[in-house]
Amino acid sequence: MGTTTPPRTLAEALRARGDESLAGLLRARPDLLNPVPNDITQLATRAGTRASVVRALEHLDRFALQTAEALAVAPDPAPYDTLLSLLTGDGLDDGEQRDDVGAAITAALPGALATLREQALVWGEDDRLRLVRTARELLAPSPQHPSPTGLGPTVAEATAGMSPGRLQEILAATGLPATHDPVSAVAALSALFTDRTRMAELLDTAPVEALSVLDRLVWGPPYGEVTPNPTPPVKWLRDRGLLLPVSTRTVVLPREAALHLRAGRAHRVPEPVPPVVAAAAERDPQAVDRAAAGQAFTALSTIEELLKLWDGGGPTILRAGGLSVRELKRAATALDVTEPVAAFWIELAYGAGLLASDGETDERYAPTPASDEWLDLSAEDRWTHLATAWLAATRTPGLVGGQDAKGRALSALGPELDRSAAPDVRRRVLALFAELPPGTAPEAETLLRRLRWERPLRGSAPTAEGSDLRSRLALWTLNEAELLGITGRGALAAHTRALLAEGEDTAAALLSPLLPEPLDHVLLQADLTAVAPGPLERPLADTLSVLADVESKGGATVYRFTPGSVRRALDAGQAASDLHAFLAAHSRTPVPQPLSYLIDDVARRHGHLRIGAASAYVRCDDEAVLNEILADRRSTGLRLRRLAPTVLAAQADPGSLLEALRDMGYAPAAESAEGDVLITRAGARRTPPRTPPAPVPEGPPTPDDTLLGAAVRAIRAGDTAATVARKEPPEGATGSTPSGTLPRTTPAETLATVQAAAMTGSTVWIGYVNADGAASQRVIAPVRVEGGFVTAYDHTADEVRTYPLHRITGVAELAEEGEG
Repeated sequence: MGTTTPPRTLAEALRARGDESLAGLLRARPDLLNPVPNDITQLATRAGTRASVVRALEHLDRFALQTAEALAVAPDPAPYDTLLSLLTGDGLDDGEQRDDVGAAITAALPGALATLREQALVWGEDDRLRLVRTARELLAPSPQHPSPTGLGPTVAEATAGMSPGRLQEILAATGLPATHDPVSAVAALSALFTDRTRMAELLDTAPVEALSVLDRLVWGPPYGEVTPNPTPPVKWLRDRGLLLPVSTRTVVLPREAALHLRAGRAHRVPEPVPPVVAAAAERDPQAVDRAAAGQAFTALSTIEELLKLWDGGGPTILRAGGLSVRELKRAATALDVTEPVAAFWIELAYGAGLLASDGETDERYAPTPASDEWLDLSAEDRWTHLATAWLAATRTPGLVGGQDAKGRALSALGPELDRSAAPDVRRRVLALFAELPPGTAPEAETLLRRLRWERPLRGSAPTAEGSDLRSRLALWTLNEAELLGITGRGALAAHTRALLAEGEDTAAALLSPLLPEPLDHVLLQADLTAVAPGPLERPLADTLSVLADVESKGGATVYRFTPGSVRRALDAGQAASDLHAFLAAHSRTPVPQPLSYLIDDVARRHGHLRIGAASAYVRCDDEAVLNEILADRRSTGLRLRRLAPTVLAAQADPGSLLEALRDMGYAPAAESAEGDVLITRAGARRTPPRTPPAPVPEGPPTPDDTLLGAAVRAIRAGDTAATVARKEPPEGATGSTPSGTLPRTTPAETLATVQAAAMTGSTVWIGYVNADGAASQRVIAPVRVEGGFVTAYDHTADEVRTYPLHRITGVAELAEEGEG
């Protein structure tokens, strides 16, 4: 700060930055904060580690990455003009590099370079740009790791170990004068390959077939195999150093020659500008909002139906975790959707905390207590809860049915479905939607191209499906957003824009008018059906689902009344009069006579037979009915025998006997030991309170401003402690203190120095070992020394602290301004 001396190391470059710039680095690379570095030197060291550099490179956009790749093949250090030339070319090509692309590169390069500097991947002034060593090692060409540029090693790297005689032969073949040593020979050959005029003259003498060989290697990979007796074109190239040997059967095109053939460009297709997301269709925004709201209502209905399906206890959990294929098919059939869509709804309910494991010995999935609270919310609030959970979830339903790295099938609700990139991809896809005008549906392929440009995923191979994971996540996002009502007819809905920009309350307010109001009535028909012309109020829907069976769903739901469904309502404790009153109160049409007759007929027979536990018995006041049961061949398996004129005993348990007699057409009722009719309601099974599954983060979380400010202050103070000038100890004291090491003084010297500093108000440098044995250097201003403790303002921590004197390893006075 305040010096014009160019930085010699990355640490010096970071030290010269302002606090805002350091905070920007830590925000862009939060892994550097775990733990907070002691000083700038430690920060620079950590920023150069392989794991951290790889993470930083993976978060670069394509042009910033291309800039780093160009620096990796440039001289170290490289002037700005050299870097620009590698990206734009030298203008002497055949016209493939258009002027508009060159202008775009020129305009975009300062921004890309600023990004690399901010993330501490590049440092130095514009006349001496340096890529950090680890990034250069990762991006520079090598036989084991080809460069994304397609370039090979330099002449100097490719000729390392080549005999001096062979070098002189190459010089002679190219028409260069002989030299006295290999170093000057390599320099002469490199100068030839980088001289556009002389290189063009050399290539003018090349056979046509030799130029064809160069054309195949020029854009990479630069390596080729040769036989012990190469063809004349290959021999011509090898004799002149245009192909240099890597091994006995492999040759490489040196970087300088390739750059000449490429007109100086490091990349065949530089991409300085992000691809534009094209519009696939323009739709009426109101129609988009209505379509999305309709799908949002369908999503709510489907989740409610799933919760009701598993209300009495859902499917068992596989030993390895998750849902079996058979249970997934059963759920898909019940929900009337395909298996992939069923997996999405199940995972969504699980991610929103509405479903979980019950934790019993016979472990099953069941609704959570939070599901009851969710059902009590308004429709729009229920939707925002689901949408928010979907945005943050790392679980990826699209993987269900695939295989993991070990070839094992991935099941719904299984443990291997988390993908850390999923939330970032979802939000980025929706952000790209939001950049388009309302009602505009984007073209999927251009959207994928934009995502690939923003995160090129260096080194990520395509999957078996033919695309990388981020592209698959984006495609799944498009499908899931349409299912959930995030989008409508392929365009972003207004309530989703509000959810992303303003929050749940605004989104709910926009969605509420578009959702249908719950109805308090049905339409009863003479064919023993009831039509619900829209969504029903929850108490009405719950009672009707017991009294009748759902026959069809859609814009209107059709319920059918059967003897079995009426008996189910009677088993749940309803009387015939209750059912008549319920239907009369909630039907807009008169109750049809056939339906009244059905209820009265089932009620008259309901409980006429009583079944209890003997093993099991059947009791009836009408002996003729028992005679009829005994005479029926279908009762043979029950092994019935008469105990009394009105009582039969059975070898089956009461439940089996109850079901068997119902299958024979009777309407028996279970009774207790006291002879009272047992009311059988479907028992709602709930898990203990469960929290929704926590998303698996993609690396450390982004730090907030408070943490960044504290971290920067701590790093600055620690750097001051590590680099501050210190007075040399007086002659006869306990030895000198090498820079960067903890000071060492005797307890008496420590006490005397600290007391003197407290009296004079001066600042000292101490070495301190905490209770965990961790050593650190601190700059403190002692305030009080008593009772074996020193109370001081700690410049490193930016607060007043108290230190035990016995934990201070030594103390040194700071040099006065101008000393040292």
